[in-house]
Amino acid sequence: MLAFLGSSFYENLKMAMDTLRGNKLRSFLTIIGVVVGVITVMLISSIISGINVAIEKQVESFGTRSIFLYKYNIGFATGRRSQEERMRKPLTFEDSEAIKNLPSIETSVPFLDVSNNFFGQKIMVTGKNGKTSSAVRLTGTLPEIEKTTTEVLLQGRWFSQSESDEKANVCLIGSSVVDNYFPFGDPIGETLDIAGAEFRVVGVLEKKEQLFGGGGGNNDQSNEIYMPMGAALKLKPNADDLFILAVAKEGKLDKAKDEVQDLLRVRRQVQYGRPNNFSMETAASIIDQFQAITAGVAIAMIVISSVGLMIGGIGVMNIMLVSVTERTREIGIRKAIGAKRSDILLQFLIEAATLTGFGGILGLFIGWLLTLLVKLVLPSYVPLWAPLAGFFASVGIGLIFGLWPAWKAAKLDPIESLRYE
Repeated sequence: MLAFLGSSFYENLKMAMDTLRGNKLRSFLTIIGVVVGVITVMLISSIISGINVAIEKQVESFGTRSIFLYKYNIGFATGRRSQEERMRKPLTFEDSEAIKNLPSIETSVPFLDVSNNFFGQKIMVTGKNGKTSSAVRLTGTLPEIEKTTTEVLLQGRWFSQSESDEKANVCLIGSSVVDNYFPFGDPIGETLDIAGAEFRVVGVLEKKEQLFGGGGGNNDQSNEIYMPMGAALKLKPNADDLFILAVAKEGKLDKAKDEVQDLLRVRRQVQYGRPNNFSMETAASIIDQFQAITAGVAIAMIVISSVGLMIGGIGVMNIMLVSVTERTREIGIRKAIGAKRSDILLQFLIEAATLTGFGGILGLFIGWLLTLLVKLVLPSYVPLWAPLAGFFASVGIGLIFGLWPAWKAAKLDPIESLRYE
């Protein structure tokens, strides 16, 4: 008797749970759409957040005062390059030196990619252990690389100015190069054969976090060899695929950007009113570009998960209408002994919300397990808002789609309900 008379939240919740336990299979089938919707929220939000964090860490590792300069557009643009972009002349060593002399610039370092020869073939790297690979990225640079945060020296030393001036065959190697060519010994002082020339290892660089799970080869950010610019040009004379990293003085990033842009426009003879024929980005601008892309993915996530939640909501409405019909006599008895419309309404709303809330919890648990699997191949990070949004959305779906069945139950005439068989 007390179970019927009780109108408190706790008693209504207990009644809802009893009903769900009595119809386990039907309840489970009803919430499948909710479960799928919540899993989608968890998975996509964790992937987007994980990649965002990885991108931010990697870009910011170059320094928040860094200015990236290249002939092609830098960032996450999709599609083929325009004809204008393909026809741009490369940046030069002289450009880098001119930038270095600007009052707001701390240093300017050129990076020359010589991984491919003039026939488009990858330059081979061979170690004394017999390992041969064409996937190592080969880059010429200057001793000023030490003044940037592009790389962190883990062991040994940077190559010196005299070695750079003498075009000495020395190199700095990434941690993946160490793993591949010197797995059991100290690489410092050892040599690597690069395109038939012996390069002596003078330093080892700290391992970089892999953006998309690594995978080795060209996707491995630590599979890199740096060498003096002159030595790089011996491997590939007249190479011109130059990238410039300029570092602004503390607190002068905006001024530095203006000065660098004005300088390069003059040096590259860009007419007034015409767009730049080079790309200039900072860590913040590249991160903003990427987040604009992931914002579109997030909208798609909302649409996809909404479909699952809507399907779940329709299932809840359907099953609650059936439940109202099945329990017409029970409703009549409750009203006859004093239950108000609000009591009946609350009972069925709580039942619907409990049903979808359980689906939300199940979806969160499955989604969390799947994010652990995703983390093996992609950066994955579950933000706090994702499980909260998933759970409250599932409960909200139950309340919204359970409102009509609950209202229908509350309006039943007690006399007619008692006559119902």
